[in-house]
Amino acid sequence: MKIVLAEKVSPATLAVFQSEPDWQIVSHDQIQNGLAAEIADADGLVVRSAVQADDALMAAAPKLRVIGRAGVGVDNIDAEAATRRGIVVMNTPGANAIAVAELTIGLMIALGRQIPKANSTMHAGKWEKKSLQGSELRGKKLGVLGLGRIGLDVARRARAFGMELIGHDPFVSQAIARENNITLVSTEELFAQADYLTLHVGLTPQTAGIINEKTIATMKKGVRIVNCARGELIVDEALAEALKNGRIAGAALDVFHKEPLKDSPFFGLENVILTPHIAGSTNEAQEAVGVQIALQVREYLKLGVVQNAVNLPSLSHEEYVELAPYMTLADRLGSFLAQFPEGSFESVHIAYNGRIAEGKTDLIRNAAIEGLLGHAEGVNRINAASVAEERGIRIHEDRKPSASGGAGNVLKLTVHTRSGDVTASGTVLHGNSARLLSLNGIDIEAPLEGTLLTFRNQDVPGVIGKIGTILGDHQVNVANFALGRAGRDPRLPKGTALAVVQVDGKVTDKVLDVLRNVEAIIEVHQASLGEKLPPAPVE
Repeated sequence: MKIVLAEKVSPATLAVFQSEPDWQIVSHDQIQNGLAAEIADADGLVVRSAVQADDALMAAAPKLRVIGRAGVGVDNIDAEAATRRGIVVMNTPGANAIAVAELTIGLMIALGRQIPKANSTMHAGKWEKKSLQGSELRGKKLGVLGLGRIGLDVARRARAFGMELIGHDPFVSQAIARENNITLVSTEELFAQADYLTLHVGLTPQTAGIINEKTIATMKKGVRIVNCARGELIVDEALAEALKNGRIAGAALDVFHKEPLKDSPFFGLENVILTPHIAGSTNEAQEAVGVQIALQVREYLKLGVVQNAVNLPSLSHEEYVELAPYMTLADRLGSFLAQFPEGSFESVHIAYNGRIAEGKTDLIRNAAIEGLLGHAEGVNRINAASVAEERGIRIHEDRKPSASGGAGNVLKLTVHTRSGDVTASGTVLHGNSARLLSLNGIDIEAPLEGTLLTFRNQDVPGVIGKIGTILGDHQVNVANFALGRAGRDPRLPKGTALAVVQVDGKVTDKVLDVLRNVEAIIEVHQASLGEKLPPAPVE
């Protein structure tokens, strides 16, 4: 077995591989004739962030079975190309979770006790004890936005300080929240109640700029904010203004829109702590990342055990071609339903009908879960099921193979939440077109791509015209308009209808509010599928 370590790793990482007596280990400083030549007969490749493991590099390594990324981000690895070539791509999510959680707690303490100011004044020869009276964490309410590995680690540590915990994460079940003494609340309640607010969500169209002028206005006066997640979660100018006028007592920021930080509205503000993206930068975390990926690669090559893979399991070319459209369908159905604000997920039911029920449905299942949890932290098509289990979300599957090979393939997805159930079914047409077939028991055919507006309305004349007029008045172009009605299903209330409207671009909250005010319209939802769209412009 040959392993190529394309970048520098710790001695402990190297020792994991060297413990295998029959393995050939090539470290980065032993590569003589270029990486492509060195991996020509390699079984495993370990990289960090500098090496670009693209399709061309993989083409030079016909024996390559696994690429290990010592870290979380895999932007430098072409996972799709690896999938096609049957190469497993692994990363190390969570290896630095403790480091990030500890810094978050440290920054909270530093904010409450004004530690940076105390230090700087002492170094300046000043004794300003009276002006440095602080506040304790004990008894304060901590709002945790995002309850993935890091968010939960922060919550557990904060509990030891006697803090009251509230959190928001639509992808975490009540059971997991109760186990960690966290009360799940809406984002509005989180912002309104928190004395300290810490951010631990990924960057999505829903979370970009979530801390802005409007949401800050709803927060408790004197709240302190910590961000060790993504700089883009915060509208800097809005936060800076709130820090200046005292609406927000303090902020600690480790991440920024542009790094390294060279110009910022936070410069010079005494109630802001700035750190240069060091949350995961501890000796222990970096060591843990390297050792973890070495163990994962070794276990896969020796025993076939796949851990923290970021791509699909090995498929033949024929299997990949057949299943890929249905994985896309599952992902789109899941993402579509995830954007219906019905509450925290409790369980998911997936039903396969037709030939797809006879194939590797675990791949389609994971794609559906990935779509449902796509805005959660670190979810991909390999770890989706385990992430769902970790978050207390139960997954149920039914398979109904076709009696003959010519029957159509239909995928049905039902999400059970505290507020109710949402169900959608879909299929693939023309080989690669994902289509919606029904929603909540109403038959309707619509494309599952782009921006979709879903309307539930009273089945009365004039609604379609009003929708079209409002969209047209606000310069929103309609690409597709699909209609359905509840009259055919005796289980559904009479007199209700459904419309799914595909539009160009993303519709602003202002336009959605106008649509919701139409008397016959019961509810309106917007979902963005396919390419992630930027946040809506402010009108």
